[in-house]
Amino acid sequence: TGPVYSECLGTLLRMMLNAEYFKDKYLSFSVVDRSGIAWELDEAMASQCGYTVTYSNWSNIEFRASALSCHSRLEEDVFTVTLQIKASHTPDMKNATTHLKSASCHYDPWSPRELLCESNYMEVSVRREVPQTVKDFIQDEHEDWTLAFAEAKQGEALIRQTVFHQPEEKKALLVSDAWSAGYGLNTTDTRFLLRIPYTAPQIQLVEAQGITFAAVRSSTFYKQQRMILVVDTAVACPVDGVDYVNRTIIWTVPKYVQSLSVGVTSFKDVLVEVGVDLRKLSGKEMASRKYVLSNDFNAITVKVPIGAEGGYYKTSVSSGRHGAKYTINLFLEHQWEDNKWGLTKHTIIKDIETPFEQVELAITNNLNLSVRLMNVTVGTFLPDVELVNLTIEGTTVAVPEAVQHGYLTHEIRYANGSKAYVIGVPFDAPSIKKEYVRADMRAYTLNVTLAFIIHPTSETFTVPVITVSAVNDAVLPSARGFCDGRNLHLIITRGNVDQNWLPFISGWHLTPEAAQKYSYSLRDNGTHLAISVPFLSAHVSYEDFHTSAIKASLHLTLKDGISSANRRDFSVSCRFSPSELIQCLPNGTVVITAIKLVGDADLDTSLFVLRDTQCKPSLVTEWTATFKFNVNTCGTSRKFESTAMSYENDVLYYRPGSDTPVYRLKFACWYAIKQTVDVQYESKKNPPPSIKPGFGSLALSLKLFKENSYSEPYQESEYPVVKYLQEALYFEVELLQPKDVRLELNLDDCWATNSQSQDSLPQWPILTNGCENSQDSYRTVFHEVNYSLRVKFPQHLKRFEVRMFTFVQGTTLSQE
Repeated sequence: TGPVYSECLGTLLRMMLNAEYFKDKYLSFSVVDRSGIAWELDEAMASQCGYTVTYSNWSNIEFRASALSCHSRLEEDVFTVTLQIKASHTPDMKNATTHLKSASCHYDPWSPRELLCESNYMEVSVRREVPQTVKDFIQDEHEDWTLAFAEAKQGEALIRQTVFHQPEEKKALLVSDAWSAGYGLNTTDTRFLLRIPYTAPQIQLVEAQGITFAAVRSSTFYKQQRMILVVDTAVACPVDGVDYVNRTIIWTVPKYVQSLSVGVTSFKDVLVEVGVDLRKLSGKEMASRKYVLSNDFNAITVKVPIGAEGGYYKTSVSSGRHGAKYTINLFLEHQWEDNKWGLTKHTIIKDIETPFEQVELAITNNLNLSVRLMNVTVGTFLPDVELVNLTIEGTTVAVPEAVQHGYLTHEIRYANGSKAYVIGVPFDAPSIKKEYVRADMRAYTLNVTLAFIIHPTSETFTVPVITVSAVNDAVLPSARGFCDGRNLHLIITRGNVDQNWLPFISGWHLTPEAAQKYSYSLRDNGTHLAISVPFLSAHVSYEDFHTSAIKASLHLTLKDGISSANRRDFSVSCRFSPSELIQCLPNGTVVITAIKLVGDADLDTSLFVLRDTQCKPSLVTEWTATFKFNVNTCGTSRKFESTAMSYENDVLYYRPGSDTPVYRLKFACWYAIKQTVDVQYESKKNPPPSIKPGFGSLALSLKLFKENSYSEPYQESEYPVVKYLQEALYFEVELLQPKDVRLELNLDDCWATNSQSQDSLPQWPILTNGCENSQDSYRTVFHEVNYSLRVKFPQHLKRFEVRMFTFVQGTTLSQE
């Protein structure tokens, strides 16, 4: 319990830090010696002094100390280590909390030689009870030991030396030099210890049965009385020997390594044990986990299924892809007897990590239609993963800030330690793309990139999340059509899917500018789109023609402004009197418009003629041809009747090379010869219109524009605006609310002051009773307001122009 707990594991003491307690904190480790001095650990000091700091089981932090570490206190068969831990929320370690943990471990009797292969150093500890003379070692390798003897002999009394034996050279180091080079040396009354970091230059890579070992052959000499004593401090640790076959880890360790067996002529196995996380496993435990231990004549082999109990998966990233590696901390203890050392105990700690395996993440969209919420679950992840930020429409935000964009995130933890993240986004969030699909269905697309960090390695990876939700909530636009005597009208009620749909009539994009060009009426107030087109127009089609009526149609298509796909079609058809085609003017001028029916689409209206084929149309559209001529021309015939005189002609169309018309429109004008008309006139006085006063809330705005086009107002950041005397100022007053077409804005009084207070003095009137100030040298000019894309209700705006002036005090210009 508590933030730190400890346990004894043979010659090692282990302290475990509570992951939850130290979560999101910066840590520093120091070892306290017998004098109470704290020595801060770094990688070099740890490997030299017999300490290891590692992460296990995701974020758990583990500290291990050797029994003969630099600062351990030895008393008989007990060693004690004191660890100081500082924890802070900032990397500069300010306001750090200090934790002191001291632990003692009992150790069983030492073997004559003990070898330890830790993850960051090698260690050899030998008994020095029965010293051997140099003469004994010369018998093994004469030249090496002769050189070592000569170097040791030159040293002063009681100064030890360590000689490293390498193929190309023999190098002797004093204890002080060896310590400076990163080696660790220690002695007790009965033991001598040499510790070598894996980065030491004297390490040789040697092979035994195809397995590579990091090995050091060394011997330590020292003078004692009149004798030169020597200790063989050779050590070797395997650096490979791990294979992966059929999702099984196979770890092979040869029994015989040449550098550990110099002078050995007999060898006998005593004990082979295997464990996980420095805890030995019984045969029954190994069987339950499906571990296999093979102890052959030449090698020891351990087989562990990938994913088996004892190891754990940790998250990994390869080329930006999310995946995992299986990690297990195995250890092997091999004891043997030989004729040189008696009993040797070789302990090997092996951190094994399998190759990267890509892991596909599930992205599940759980819609909550009752609250119109997209709930996307992303996972599952291992406990070492944390969501840190989201990228929304190109903007990266931290998880706490995502709520400002409508994104709610929370974490789900499962019983096995894994977890998932849920992203909740309302349908109406600005970043959700809405698209009409079909019928009453809309597609809501969530496109967000999630960024994760892996603890404790700080590797990062991203997961793009793109989900599409189909929801039956589309409201399509609807239309109502009608006609009056001369126009066709379509009023379209907007839905919730047509914000980007554009109106087309007869395949032609109907913009406000285009409508104005053809004298069409186009009004859009955001909820309704109203279109009015004259009966005789370029974009009206004519489907039937009888003497009693003409059937005319206006076809409108709403197209997607992005994909240009046709979304909705509307049309209105009405019958109009044929008399709309002809005008018989009193001065004898006739204006006749010939129309082309839908079935005559191949006819070219510009080739329509009258009886006199030299008479051609004065105005041509795709569907009409208009002629204007005098009744005494163009082959017009005349007939007299009792009370009227008629003029007749035909509009004709001839195909090239034919003298028989394929189109004929006969028309006539009647003029009365004698006519009497009785007109009755009565005068009635109508009451003058009245305006009833009322009260209500109005929202008004006053803006200053840069030019008389009133297209670009000054922004808030541009104030104060600098103007010269008599330079024009363009003001616009707008009624913002209510949007009632029956209301009209009228200005009564408008005045200028030299301060922000409207009641301050002096004042100068710009408008008085809605009129310009007659006393002003440069009178206010009113500007007309017309309908435009920005101006939906011209009657709600007033625009006027004022010349720049300044207030004067006596004969002095006011500076305000």
